[in-house]
Amino acid sequence: MKMEKARTDGPMISGFSAGGFKIDDGVYAALLITPVRADGWTPPAVAELTIADLEPLLALDPPPEFLLLGTGPSLIRPPVSLVRAIEARGLGIEAMDSRAAARAWAVLRGEGRWIGAALYPLA
Repeated sequence: MKMEKARTDGPMISGFSAGGFKIDDGVYAALLITPVRADGWTPPAVAELTIADLEPLLALDPPPEFLLLGTGPSLIRPPVSLVRAIEARGLGIEAMDSRAAARAWAVLRGEGRWIGAALYPLA
């Protein structure tokens, strides 16, 4: 699927397929993305995800408004301990399937929102 590029600074997800998320000239199977950078990611199983796995997103300065968590081809609820740890930092986390999270990223960044996202592989 091809996505419209929003008019904003920083990395934008321009499309995705079974191979991953397209950003500029790269394709990432799994991705950590902030308004200033995008990095490939080797995530643990969603059930094993910890706050340490998301630290590159949480280190954003200023801190992100909230985090998007794309859990792969379908929604998988993140561990309650992770949600509580993120909320203890004054942030929220919104889990959804990775395609929805990629679309949400484009819309929210197009609005200039300062967010972070962790996207699991699509397949």
